[in-house]
Amino acid sequence: QVQLVESGGGLVQPGGSLRLSCAASGFTVSSSAMRWYRQAPGKERELVAIITTGGNTDYADSVKGRFTISRNNAKNTVYLQMNSLKPEDTAVYYCNKYVGGYWGQGTQVTVSS
Repeated sequence: QVQLVESGGGLVQPGGSLRLSCAASGFTVSSSAMRWYRQAPGKERELVAIITTGGNTDYADSVKGRFTISRNNAKNTVYLQMNSLKPEDTAVYYCNKYVGGYWGQGTQVTVSS
């Protein structure tokens, strides 16, 4: 069955970096559109980044130029490289398989000094 397992979250100071991983099983990430979302306390879940089957990417305006979505087909894993982190990036980050609407359990990212 489809399973998504996120990791890599944690506490980081403003200006720092983190790399989130989404390990997939039950399907191949290279043949699936994949997305990263985030949800901050008291806010709705928002789309952060997309990678298509063709490898095209797109980002929310709030993270453009700072975040990079990528995938490693051999490891069947999708990544979210986050640089120049800001306190407003604090949220639970979720990996999503677009077709079928599958979600991981989420990983907490906290940006604070």
